[in-house]
Amino acid sequence: MGAAPSTPYTVERLVGTFVGDESLPLSSDFWQKLLELPFDAELPFERVHEACQLLAKNNCNTRHLAKILFHLACYLQESMSTSGVPLLVYEKAVNAVCFTSVFLKHLIESAQDGVLVLYLYLQDNESIPKSILGDQTIEILVMRNVLNFIASVDVSPNTYFLHLELLNFMIIAMSTQLLCEPSPRSNDVNPFLDAAMAQDGHLVSSVVCKLLLNYITRPRVPFNRASYAMFYDGNENSVLNRVGSAAANIVLLPFSYLISSSSEGSRNPIADSSLDVLLVLIHYRKCLVSEGYSVTENQVSASSDSLSKEDTYFPDNPYCMALDHATDCELDHVDFGDNAHSDQHVKLPFSPLFDTLGMCLSNETAVLLLYSLLQGNSTFLEYVLVRTDMDTLLMPILEALYDTRRRTANQIYMLLIILLILSQDSSFNAGIHKLILPTIPWYKERLLLQSSLGSLMIIILIRTVQYNLSKLRDVYLYTTCLATLANMAPHIHHLSAYASQRLVNLFHILSRKYNKLSDPRDNELSVAENNSIEISSLVDMSAELHIYTDFMRLVLEIINAILTYALPRNPEVVYAIMQKQDIFQPFKNHPRFNELIENIYTVLDFFNSRMDAQRMDGGWSVNEVLQMLIVNCRSWRVDGMKMFTQLHFTYEQESHPEEFFIPYVWQLVLSRCEFEFNATARNLFLADIPAKKLDNGVGNTFQNSDFD
Repeated sequence: MGAAPSTPYTVERLVGTFVGDESLPLSSDFWQKLLELPFDAELPFERVHEACQLLAKNNCNTRHLAKILFHLACYLQESMSTSGVPLLVYEKAVNAVCFTSVFLKHLIESAQDGVLVLYLYLQDNESIPKSILGDQTIEILVMRNVLNFIASVDVSPNTYFLHLELLNFMIIAMSTQLLCEPSPRSNDVNPFLDAAMAQDGHLVSSVVCKLLLNYITRPRVPFNRASYAMFYDGNENSVLNRVGSAAANIVLLPFSYLISSSSEGSRNPIADSSLDVLLVLIHYRKCLVSEGYSVTENQVSASSDSLSKEDTYFPDNPYCMALDHATDCELDHVDFGDNAHSDQHVKLPFSPLFDTLGMCLSNETAVLLLYSLLQGNSTFLEYVLVRTDMDTLLMPILEALYDTRRRTANQIYMLLIILLILSQDSSFNAGIHKLILPTIPWYKERLLLQSSLGSLMIIILIRTVQYNLSKLRDVYLYTTCLATLANMAPHIHHLSAYASQRLVNLFHILSRKYNKLSDPRDNELSVAENNSIEISSLVDMSAELHIYTDFMRLVLEIINAILTYALPRNPEVVYAIMQKQDIFQPFKNHPRFNELIENIYTVLDFFNSRMDAQRMDGGWSVNEVLQMLIVNCRSWRVDGMKMFTQLHFTYEQESHPEEFFIPYVWQLVLSRCEFEFNATARNLFLADIPAKKLDNGVGNTFQNSDFD
């Protein structure tokens, strides 16, 4: 690194001085010596841990964390100069960010009772270069330069490691959220996240654009050892020996991605870390006390946990707003100069973003990004809906739902919500039935040939409901699946025989469950008065019976919508109903179902009479029945049907979605990082995910149960 080889004594002495009780000024040459330690500088894990503990003890007096952060900001500033940057500058910047990350992580996860004090300010007697710091705080200066580097400097062989380590530093610096409760409070301490939110609009826009471009382009460093002379000395492990072996575990630098010339793989360190950072940034919410709140009148401190949600508010998140207002452009035309104007929307290449998401939807973070874009960015949603290759997104989503047992509950919910959002558009519902799939190799229960994408989507949604009946038993999952089917129903076109059978059979399965619940209730009513346990059981059973009644009615409404608006195009649906017409008979007089079932029998009477008029000797074959249905569908008139308001369900977030998304994002980030956060210090994952609701547009609201 441009310095003489270090000895264990030199390393011990320099690190010991850094964590010791003597406060060294910013101008001391000690900082340059520390940050010019060569990459083969190594300390045993125990010594690194001991050094972290000493810094935690002495930092309140020395302010050495703030000082090394200041030097990191200076090196980053120097590395962004317009002229040729010496390699040594990048080296010192990499050392500074790696060194800082190790100690910062320890200080964060060692916070006592969730109370974090990092002493990110310098002593009054410290000589501070005003030209660099100005009126800024240390954390704002550092985050400005970190974000500026990420946004403005291209990933190249010389800058690759610095980009990667800065992204890792961002994750560590923002991990203060792990100390907070799931519901943000006004006294939460997230200095680096708050500093990121305080940056200029042009920088915010550029960062959002660059992080997504990293995700799209998935930059890799060409395998050329000469390009990495500063990182490679013949020992594959030497690149990980910064500060000590603990750094290899605490600060991820996956060298295996660089030394493998044959295996590309789906993971990409820069892309993955960029997406992690983006998700944390866009879902952060800063809780502030409302202006009209009076501490004196309420006798409650403005930083107290006792503040109600009505007394607080969340200002707009600039990163979320930048993503929500992003517009389309060609990949070759992405201009960071345009994105640098705060009054202009972020310009992103939607086409490669669409394709990248399609390739990566087996990963939960990609699913969350797609959800965030579809839910928040109407321009991107419109772009997706006009794509003619909708199978690019839908096939991986449907395959993931098919393989439900290998997915987390949260991933299933996100995938289903994405389908619900898409199904709100009538052109989407019509278009997916025009796209024919030659085969679906991952569908094992049955050979599906020449099935439409719409038929496959209906099959998978029904299969998900049936899986939930036996495993998850989550009301929200039922509701989301059925709401999506209801949105699709009026636009169904040539539904396949198998999908039609599954739809009719779904009513049969729900009716059997309904009958099991209703019979014991009648038998136990006579003895329930004297048995409190049985009364409690009956209350639960009655509630469950009511839920199944709602679901049965919704399935009947889905079938009715097909028969009312799309019968001539769906002879297979009529055939499936005729095959199982007996399952509707027991519910003809049910007050919740009778009008809907009356419509079904109007259809049955019409086609049964046509069959009777054409009675054939020896009975009907399947093909003959279908041919009869196709012919008579042309003369079918809807006049005799009772018309119901066409169902249309929309998805909307509850008023405090951050209580779900902030913990969820961090669960995903930590599951992907190769370092762990002290579980005993973590407070973020304690609460259940809050409920969300579906509004069907005609006044009915379905409230889901808590996420498991």
